[in-house]
Amino acid sequence: MSPASNSLLQERADMFRAVRNFFYERGVLEVDCPLLSHYAPIDAYIDLFSVDLGEEKQGYLHSSPEYGMKRLLTRKARPIYQLSHVYRKGEAGKKHNPEFTLVEWYRPGVTFEVFLAEVVDLIALFLGPLSYELITYRAAFENYLNIDSRNATENELKKKMQDLGIDATTEDREELLNLLWGCGIEPHFGNDKLMIVTDFPKSQAMLAQTHIVKGEEVARRFEVSFGQMELGNGYHELCDPIEQKRRLKEANQKRLALGKEELPIDPFFLKALESGLPDSYGIAIGFDRLMMLRYQVDDIAAVLPFFWDES
Repeated sequence: MSPASNSLLQERADMFRAVRNFFYERGVLEVDCPLLSHYAPIDAYIDLFSVDLGEEKQGYLHSSPEYGMKRLLTRKARPIYQLSHVYRKGEAGKKHNPEFTLVEWYRPGVTFEVFLAEVVDLIALFLGPLSYELITYRAAFENYLNIDSRNATENELKKKMQDLGIDATTEDREELLNLLWGCGIEPHFGNDKLMIVTDFPKSQAMLAQTHIVKGEEVARRFEVSFGQMELGNGYHELCDPIEQKRRLKEANQKRLALGKEELPIDPFFLKALESGLPDSYGIAIGFDRLMMLRYQVDDIAAVLPFFWDES
C-alpha cells in the first residue's frame, strides 16, 4: 500500500459515511442486493466474471445491482440506494479496476429535473458546489465533430476517426460512435462544470424508456461527466417487460455477433417487471471515480486500498 494509505482509508470511510448520511436525511432506504446471482445483467459490451457454483451450475458476479434493486422496487415503491462492489471482466487501467464501487439509487414518482438536482447534490459531497450544462447526444456530435450521429454512415464515422488519428478496426456502428465519443467529444468537456448528456440513440437505450424528440425516437438516458471522467449513467427506467425481454435478447444477439457468450436472461427480473415497476429514475455513479476527482489524481489505483495487481 502507498504511504498515504492510512489517510486514504480514513477518507474513504468518511465519504462512505457522507453518502449514507446524504440518503438517510432524504429518506432513501439502503438495500443490500446479492453480489452473486444465477443470472447476469446483460450488456453487449460488458463481460462478467462467472463463478462455479458446484454440481455443474454457474453463477455470475454482478456488474450492477440494478436487477435486484428493481425487483425490490416492485414490492414497495419507495426510494432505495445501494453502495455496492461490482465486477467487470477485462477492465483494468487508469480509470478501471475489475472490482470497484458504485453508488446506485432509484427514485419513484419524480421528474427528471428533481432527480438531476439530487444527482448534482450527491456529486457536490465530493467536489463542492458545481454548475452543469445540459446537451443532447446528437448536439454534441454536431457541435464538436460536425457529424449527424443519427444519419452518418459507418464509412463517414470511420473517415472522421481517421481525421482524428483514431485507429480502430471495428465494423460495429455503436463501437465506432463510442470511440468517437471518447476520443473526439469528451476531450472538449472542461473541468469547470458537470456535463449532462441526454437523449441517447434508441440503439443505446438499454434499460431506459424512449421518447420522440424532433421526429427521432431517443432514449431517456443521461450520462454525467466531469472533464474527461464519465461518472454515471442514469435512466428514466423502462417498465415494459415485453420490450425489456426483447432488448435483452437483442443484446445477446449482439454479444454473439461480437464473438462473446450468450448470457442467461433473468426470469425473476422479468417477472418483477410484469408485477409492475413504478415510474422511476435511477442512476449508478462510480464512487472510486468521485474519489479520484476529490484527490485530483488520474489513476484509480491511488484511491483504492488495493489495486488489481495487488489483490
